[in-house]
Amino acid sequence: MNITESIFKAYDIRGLVGTQLTNQVAKAVGRGLADYLPTAGPVCVGYDMRPDSEELAAAVRSGLTQQGRDVIDIGCVASDMIYFAVGSLGAAGGAMVTASHNPGKYNGIKVCGEGARAIGLESGLSEIRDAIRADSFKLSSAEGTVTERDVMEDWVTHALSFIDTTALKPYHIAVDAGNGMGGAVVPHLEGKWPVTVEPLFFELDGTFPNHIANPLIDANNRFLIAKVKEDHLDFGVAFDGDGDRAFLVDELGRTVPGHIMSAMMAQYFLQKFPGSNIIYDARNSRLVEEIIAENGGKGVRSRVGHSLIKQAMRQYDAPFGGEFSGHFYFRDNWYADSGLIGALVAIQVLSNSGKKLSELVGEYSSRYARSAEINFEIEDKAAKLAELREKYSDGTPDDLDGLTVNYPDWWFNVRGSNTEPLLRLNVEARTPAMLAEKLAELNAVLSA
Repeated sequence: MNITESIFKAYDIRGLVGTQLTNQVAKAVGRGLADYLPTAGPVCVGYDMRPDSEELAAAVRSGLTQQGRDVIDIGCVASDMIYFAVGSLGAAGGAMVTASHNPGKYNGIKVCGEGARAIGLESGLSEIRDAIRADSFKLSSAEGTVTERDVMEDWVTHALSFIDTTALKPYHIAVDAGNGMGGAVVPHLEGKWPVTVEPLFFELDGTFPNHIANPLIDANNRFLIAKVKEDHLDFGVAFDGDGDRAFLVDELGRTVPGHIMSAMMAQYFLQKFPGSNIIYDARNSRLVEEIIAENGGKGVRSRVGHSLIKQAMRQYDAPFGGEFSGHFYFRDNWYADSGLIGALVAIQVLSNSGKKLSELVGEYSSRYARSAEINFEIEDKAAKLAELREKYSDGTPDDLDGLTVNYPDWWFNVRGSNTEPLLRLNVEARTPAMLAEKLAELNAVLSA
């Protein structure tokens, strides 16, 4: 089959709808997944609120059943619900039609195996791609069946099991779902926790008419920030499009970055599971490493990306993993990430502290100043990385993921994009002045 191979990303499938990602391609993905999965049994299929997601999901289901796989159709759901469904129902695997926070002209498919095990290019997705390209599917003597299953209430009950709702303060908050799947999930918390929610953009609309549902970019949180400040709310929560990431906004209107949420939750889980391993990605802050050590844990750095972090979570049996991008992973959630569980645990941490969110964040943010992730368009990525290695040869290099160079008072990481001519820069330093100095220095090198 003639396919655009670039749609097979490191961690999922993603491309332009109608040209790169068609119903024909989606059906082939279903066939390839059915053949690849090593475990017998049904496959769960879900989809998000994008205009073409339901049709693409139907194509995936068709491919699965053609190969003899029974399908459990869980309908229009958040991405973290596919992992829950696969794990809790004992399915052989799952497929979720979503392009996460990407603009509406894109869509994609996330796939996983038994127990919600991630499937990326290094763990099965390349085999699925190659089978599609060669049209080499197994012959099935019988067609599978499709059964519908609503897992929403079970999912919310599971997510709430991570916190103690009886000990939670009766906060008054705003939640921005960005017209994404968070708007379908959060209403089911009503009556199950003592928090009052002011909803923003809960209407499902995959064209994203109000703002792109990517809370990692602070400009997308402007409506939430305004609501929190104008109504003097305790804080806000912003979900991304498919609901598997969530960020908090404090009462002063400042978005809490992923590295601070990682540190907060690492400390929480080490109090629950003393001496445990905690996973954090190669871009994450030294703050996270220090908080883990100070609380008696063992920090384990991982390469960036959900399939890689989930592998590390299993390998080290870690109760928690935190990623700078706002993906948070939980052992008792089949080692998978969840925006809802992440938000609930962060709110529990805040409630336990007895502080305002700005005060709690201040305890973590005072140690380091750090940049956001900055992209540079560079054709010869290898040559530029070699240039950086030479220029900063007096530091301590680390090749876990791209190039990290460590100094006593600052560090940087530069990673190449898997699919674009981009290098992604992250920098952290002891002081804002040093951060500004090093950012200017690195910018000159990367822009030359």
